[in-house]
Amino acid sequence: MPLLISQNASLYNALTYEGVCLIDKCKFNKNIKPLKILILNLMPTKLETEIQLLRVLGFSNHYIEITFLTTKTYTSKNTSKDHLGMFYKTFGEIKDEYFDGMIITGAPVEHLDFEDVIYWNELKSIMDYSSKNIKSTFHICWAAQAGLYHHYGIKKYNLDKKIFGVFSHKLNIQNSKLLNGFDDEFFAPHSRYSFIKKDDFKNLDNLQILSESDEAGIYIVKSKDLKNIFVTGHSEYDSYTLGKEYKRDIDKNIAVQIPKNYFLDDDPNNKPIVKWRGHSNLLFYNWIKILTSL
Repeated sequence: MPLLISQNASLYNALTYEGVCLIDKCKFNKNIKPLKILILNLMPTKLETEIQLLRVLGFSNHYIEITFLTTKTYTSKNTSKDHLGMFYKTFGEIKDEYFDGMIITGAPVEHLDFEDVIYWNELKSIMDYSSKNIKSTFHICWAAQAGLYHHYGIKKYNLDKKIFGVFSHKLNIQNSKLLNGFDDEFFAPHSRYSFIKKDDFKNLDNLQILSESDEAGIYIVKSKDLKNIFVTGHSEYDSYTLGKEYKRDIDKNIAVQIPKNYFLDDDPNNKPIVKWRGHSNLLFYNWIKILTSL
């Protein structure tokens, strides 16, 4: 079904080529009530993240109206002010609205304590808002750690070596609506310098660890009422994202290992092998289906 967005030539050109149907919000039939999804985009490469998320959301069978949100307390250095002004809103502009779902993306700030992140207080206000005005919030990577910390007091722990690559995952619970149709083993990309500990969940009966990886650790966590979903990896990543991150770090002389299980034969001269696309589409498809029932 179509995604309803503000008219954006870059998104239209990229996604319609792939078969994702986009409709300008202003031209949509007002008699049809779409699902409303708010996307707080904290990633530095915002257009790339927009495309990745709209791509996976576009596989649902529901009309979805998209609103992009940015922080007011921090202005992206990698995205033009014109782009943000035309296609993004700030929290003050939407704080009285109600949305069916919200996605909070990752952010390259995991080396910082949460309280040291410039926009932390603003993010806390947005997460508090989500508890009252949004049916279900989907937190990605750093946002998953931030949400678990803010809502449940679960800490993150820093790593000396980056969890970087495409890793195998298993299911801890077979009958979760979010995991409907999943294989017993599936793959997902990770790119982070921090993790959460399973022991910290022992006394939190409201949370369920749905999936984890022997190498990458806890992957999918949900609250029992599905109000909050936390995904510590990047299932939305496209085929070249990890490769770009690897080259970026190499160019900055950052010591980083080759992303594991990503390039053919783990050779960065080869093309990446995509093993996570089916899982990614299914994860977001299931979440959208859940939104229609909440």
